[in-house]
Amino acid sequence: MRYHFHIPTKVVLEHNVSKRVADFLPELGVDRVMLLTDKGIRQAGLIDPIVQNLQAHVEVFSYDDVKPNPRDKDCDLAAAFARENGVNGIVAVGGGSVMDTAKAVSILLTHGGSINDWEGTDILQRETTPLICIPTTAGTGSEVTSTAVITDTGRKIKMGVVDSRIFPRIALLDPLLTRNLPASITASTGMDALTHAIEAYTSRVATPVTDALALHAINLIRHNLVEAVKNGGNLVARENMMIASTIAGIAFGNSDVGSVHCIAEAVGGLYDTPHGVANSIFLPHVFEVNSVANLNRHAEVAYALGVSRQLPAEQAVAEGVQLLFSLSERIGIPKFRDLPYVNPQDFPRLASVAKQAPMDASNARELTEEEYLAIIETAYRY
Repeated sequence: MRYHFHIPTKVVLEHNVSKRVADFLPELGVDRVMLLTDKGIRQAGLIDPIVQNLQAHVEVFSYDDVKPNPRDKDCDLAAAFARENGVNGIVAVGGGSVMDTAKAVSILLTHGGSINDWEGTDILQRETTPLICIPTTAGTGSEVTSTAVITDTGRKIKMGVVDSRIFPRIALLDPLLTRNLPASITASTGMDALTHAIEAYTSRVATPVTDALALHAINLIRHNLVEAVKNGGNLVARENMMIASTIAGIAFGNSDVGSVHCIAEAVGGLYDTPHGVANSIFLPHVFEVNSVANLNRHAEVAYALGVSRQLPAEQAVAEGVQLLFSLSERIGIPKFRDLPYVNPQDFPRLASVAKQAPMDASNARELTEEEYLAIIETAYRY
């Protein structure tokens, strides 16, 4: 076996570490910082102590116009703001949308053009602007990945920019920032992390290192997600979910995701559906369809989810599928048919886009466009 494992991001987990972010700036050599966030986080007051800490040491230029499912045009506007203010470092405070937007800005500050120009894998030409990520959700793992997912508004699809140069330099994990996260966001982002872990483990390019990280993440999520949703003030659950999200991010960043993401990104690109919700909806269906490709590996996921190890692999997988459905229902994930704008006439288009996604090549099982369509139709009827 041969494999490659890479994680250049410095990861620090500590309560209130976000309030001393300036302590980490000297190692990056920056003195004009863009503080990138969204309006909800600003209104919640989460960035106030972070800004105060930064302003005591460097010039700070705040930008809070980040949208969910970041769009190409929004990334270009954010980069223009950063360029006009001559920033040489970025601090991103938020969920996956904020961190992916920050990665896009870090690219455009050193490469120019529009973010659409840099779609693809390993096509960047030089280093990007130093980035510190402070996640406020436990789900995307974007603080430790070399991927930015951006909506191409012209094609109405999600495109990927993948390059080792866009790894955040530093990830500061402060579980206290997630205390007041709404239950619905805790649920969807937690299921996003679970999807990352399961797909990293079942991927055709999984490695022993990513296996260990993925299984541990699944175990942490099994024991902590429901509690974090139902009792957001439980800091043990919040901290464990943040750990799970980050290590699942490291796992899929060094393995890959698969057909759940292929479909979820197609759905998100067309309907602007929250990514975690889309992943949650399709995870059980894809897990069941994929299981025949490697029954034992899917059984290991089921065991990590809490299925009895006394059960044979085939039965364990069947119970694992039901556990995934049950978990989504317990934490309030909506049904596919109940999402706004979902139209069965779009399903062939969604299947086509899903099949063309680069992650399709890593999925546990090779799926045809017709099989993608069948999964989407099954999820709609469920």
